[in-house]
Amino acid sequence: MPLTAMDLVANAKQNITEITVADAKQVLSGHLILDVREPAEFAAGQLPNAVNIPRGLLEFQIANHPDFTGQHTAKIIVCCQSGGRSALATESLHKLGYTNAVSLAGGYKAWSES
Repeated sequence: MPLTAMDLVANAKQNITEITVADAKQVLSGHLILDVREPAEFAAGQLPNAVNIPRGLLEFQIANHPDFTGQHTAKIIVCCQSGGRSALATESLHKLGYTNAVSLAGGYKAWSES
């Protein structure tokens, strides 16, 4: 039976760590912030100092982005709109060797509502 997008997200969430908005706000200054939403979503609002690399381009662009080059042990908070894309992106980052990436639970929506 084929998997759905939500199945993929649920599987990813079993392999990653999520951080709450409250916890993210406390540690924000010590982390790189990666927003994996599309550019139009990012332009409408983002976390402070966030870098935008859309989910579909992440694996191709992360290693060449100046904020992430050589930062495989940096603390990274990954954000999307609601937490699905960031979970998938965080799992991909782990596979690429970024060992301290976490996903923002609830995404930018939860951030903006807090």
